[in-house]
Amino acid sequence: MPDLAPRTMPGSAPSARTRVYVVDDEPLARNAWKRILSGADFDVCTFGSAPEALASMTTDPEVDVVVTDLAMPEMTGLQLLGRIKAERPEIEVVIVTAHADLETAVSAVKGGAYHFLAKPFPDLESPCLVIRQAAERKRLICQARALEWVLREREATTSETSLLGSSEGMREVKRLISATAPTSSSVLILGESGTGKELVAKAIHRLSGRRPKPFVAVNCSALTESILESELFGHVRGAFTGAEASRAGLFEAADGGTLLLDEVGEAPPSVQAKLLRVLQEGEVRPVGSTRVVHVDVRVIAATNVDLHAAVRAGRFREDLFYRLNVLQIRLPALRERRQDIGLLACHFLSRHAAMLGRDVRDIAPEALAALEAWSWPGNVRELENAIERAVVLGHAGRVELRDLPDSISGLGARRQPAVTSSTMTYSQAKEAVLDAFERAYVEELLGKTGGNISEAARLAGLDRSNFKRILRRSGG
Repeated sequence: MPDLAPRTMPGSAPSARTRVYVVDDEPLARNAWKRILSGADFDVCTFGSAPEALASMTTDPEVDVVVTDLAMPEMTGLQLLGRIKAERPEIEVVIVTAHADLETAVSAVKGGAYHFLAKPFPDLESPCLVIRQAAERKRLICQARALEWVLREREATTSETSLLGSSEGMREVKRLISATAPTSSSVLILGESGTGKELVAKAIHRLSGRRPKPFVAVNCSALTESILESELFGHVRGAFTGAEASRAGLFEAADGGTLLLDEVGEAPPSVQAKLLRVLQEGEVRPVGSTRVVHVDVRVIAATNVDLHAAVRAGRFREDLFYRLNVLQIRLPALRERRQDIGLLACHFLSRHAAMLGRDVRDIAPEALAALEAWSWPGNVRELENAIERAVVLGHAGRVELRDLPDSISGLGARRQPAVTSSTMTYSQAKEAVLDAFERAYVEELLGKTGGNISEAARLAGLDRSNFKRILRRSGG
């Protein structure tokens, strides 16, 4: 058996010598290749059959070029070419034969062969030149893929706000994203509400080979059992009242890509059973249909529920849990990575100041200290809402302590009553009471929604722009 000790990983800097596999069932031909290529300073391994060479490739990451005879008893050169391109597409293949014909040459090139050599060779340098060119092509392709991977990883891990940060917890999250992305295994993302679980799922998708295909997300807790089932698996016309036309489900919509099952811990038992079938069999059956649709979907599940406890309580299927929990990523709460709060706050400040057209450039030290001291029950989402609110209210070119919600700033308890009616006219007192009402009402709503302006506006029965106007007028 030849020496197969790995030298470098694919895509890294090339080693000094090109590693060539020669596959030929004739011992004399193998010996001739060994002499020719070794004399040209190639690292040569010879094999008497295609299966032997394929078996060796499974433990040898450093193969650059395979030179194979066309006619061999166990597996032909074209069959070997097909296996190599399916399993190790980065390896270049050169096919050699003494009986060349145009049809075979065309088949070889269409199958991904780098070159087709006809024996006898005009000189010994000709095959060596072809192999050097094939190895250089392989090196350039691997280098391009490595650079593309770095750029995609950088994009996926820095463009998503919740993934910003240099804390130990976030470094581990980024490491796991990079490790899990190239696979097709299911991923379970755990974390409190607002930590950015969907953003992690999107980063995994963008770093994977499924990137050109759809990323589809569904919140399992936001839909009723029947609607969720129809959304996921589709339905046929007449399957239920209101089903006036057949419709494909989200699994079909995500075919070839990634489906995020957000809040999967809230999925009803009937849906859990169907999800298990998809994961096991790779097929879905639309509601009301007898036909089966095969799908190729990577499933990423996310939840803030303790699934171990849910399994023990009988609320979540144990077999489904193990199917989903192949790879696991736990997102730390914002209070567990306080050193990232300043970075995130400045990022949100820049984003919302630009979106709102406000000249707010930085955060006062006392305001930043208050942000870093807060417990952030709503995590990154709550922080963004607080900064957006501060940008709306700020008038001094920077976020001051008074621009933050009372729960964070601690100023609410120190405010003086707004009305001293004995020293005011009726209209002044009325205006002061209305101002106090607006301020208290807005603060209560924002406190109830964790600083979410859109949700607060919805609860108030106002559109977002009117609510922001009141918020600005009240001064928080």
